[in-house]
Amino acid sequence: MNIIFVEPSFPPNQREFARALHATGANVIGIGERPVEYLDDEVKSWLKDYVQVPSVVHEPSLLKAVKLIQGQVWVDRIEATIEAHIMPVATVREATGIPGTSTRTAYLCRDKPAMKEVLRQAGISCAQSTRAESAQDAREFTSAVGFPVIVKPPAGAGASGTYKVQNESELENVIVESGLANGHPVAIEEFIEGHEGYIDTLTIDGKVQHEFITHYYPNVLEAMRKRWISPQMVTTNRIDAPGYAEVREMTRKVIKALEIGTSATHMEWFFGPRGLKFSEIGCRPPGVGQWDVYNAANDFDLYYEWACALVHGHTHQQPSRRYAAGMIALRPDRDGRISGYSGIEEIHRKYDDCIVKAHLPGAGTPTQPVEAGYMANAWLRVRHPDYDMLRGILNDIGQTLKVHAS
Repeated sequence: MNIIFVEPSFPPNQREFARALHATGANVIGIGERPVEYLDDEVKSWLKDYVQVPSVVHEPSLLKAVKLIQGQVWVDRIEATIEAHIMPVATVREATGIPGTSTRTAYLCRDKPAMKEVLRQAGISCAQSTRAESAQDAREFTSAVGFPVIVKPPAGAGASGTYKVQNESELENVIVESGLANGHPVAIEEFIEGHEGYIDTLTIDGKVQHEFITHYYPNVLEAMRKRWISPQMVTTNRIDAPGYAEVREMTRKVIKALEIGTSATHMEWFFGPRGLKFSEIGCRPPGVGQWDVYNAANDFDLYYEWACALVHGHTHQQPSRRYAAGMIALRPDRDGRISGYSGIEEIHRKYDDCIVKAHLPGAGTPTQPVEAGYMANAWLRVRHPDYDMLRGILNDIGQTLKVHAS
């Protein structure tokens, strides 16, 4: 099987997808923005060929590269795993007759207002929402729904460019800051009170083959606004517990409604006083290297499972569910450059056998802003057979291990 894989070496964990495709026996043809000399020898060894383009999100350039490859070999699939690449690849996929995720599915998984409209029609509970094309649209929506509301880019990912708006004065400020005042549309929706988490799947022909549920502590919007918080994402190994049945059922309804075939998915949800609410979905793997957390928790290789799904139409191995696993982000106490750490020795003494990986940038490393995300500065991945004990370990790490900057 000949598979084109978009951007096989950047960001860094992209190499794992190329590795896994190669391991299944596929001929992997890379398309990327960097010259072939940029790729390390290991990545090159996994690729049958490589084509450089000015931009992988510039559809004419991507289409030209794919047609060039099709002129040389039969192409069975073209795949991308980065949010910004999904729609351009789907467009080129349809233009060249290559099977895979359709432009409709890609669009609905990227455009939040359209996504929620389709899912509401399918009976899936979502927050009230709309696409605001003008300041007046935003004012009319908040007048009807009330405050607080969430304002975000229609096709954004994570908490980037997201605002929680509490009143009319804040709304007027956000209308300007978000670009809505200058004609840039936004998604606006009612604020849902409750606990936030996500469920990630690997589907084959619309059927869920693997699934993993992860909890945010605290919710993302709060975590991305407060420096003192050491936010956690914790994956349960109790996925068969009755309390998860509803979110697992919702997942399958969403996949059906959006006509997702063979793909990874990343779906966010809230659960609170008003019950379970769908938030949004990406037709791709999660970010922040979360598949590495799943691998550590389950004694298997999810990248290889994904590649087997594409190449062979079935998965290879079931997850063990042996561990709960989590990631904790550690923020510097101020902006500047990292000057050192405290509490490292104590944490290693207490939990060294539980720590899967630690990223502690050296002294002199420039700090990144809090809103840059969970992996922007220091972080640890940790696992333990008991979910509740893992939560306690992560809390202790957050209270003990401190990142200092000057």
